Amino acid sequence: MDHPVYVSITGLKVRHLWQVPVFWRHAIAAMMQARAADGCLRAETRTINGVHHTLSVWRDREAMLAYLRTGPHLAAMKVFRRIATGKVHGFETTTIPGWDRVHQIWQDEGRSV
Repeated sequence: MDHPVYVSITGLKVRHLWQVPVFWRHAIAAMMQARAADGCLRAETRTINGVHHTLSVWRDREAMLAYLRTGPHLAAMKVFRRIATGKVHGFETTTIPGWDRVHQIWQDEGRSV
């Protein structure tokens, strides 16, 4: 890749089993929004050790922030603390990490939300 992109990594765990349907309703809507968002180059999910992870790649940080602050993602953020725990990390890079590296970055550098 010739120019830097913005990578966002999240890892979220549902607090209680009975909150799983609410979590997935928000997660699916937010992922659909991300995939359609202006500036989103890639958006994927994977569950690792019971933690629901996302990897999204953006044209730049501004495009990611525009997505973050609107629509289904904003609605998900408003209920997040009641239904889940987790960590997030974002950074500029010219190399998109694979899932093994994504998980390691999340563990080592993620900040609790």
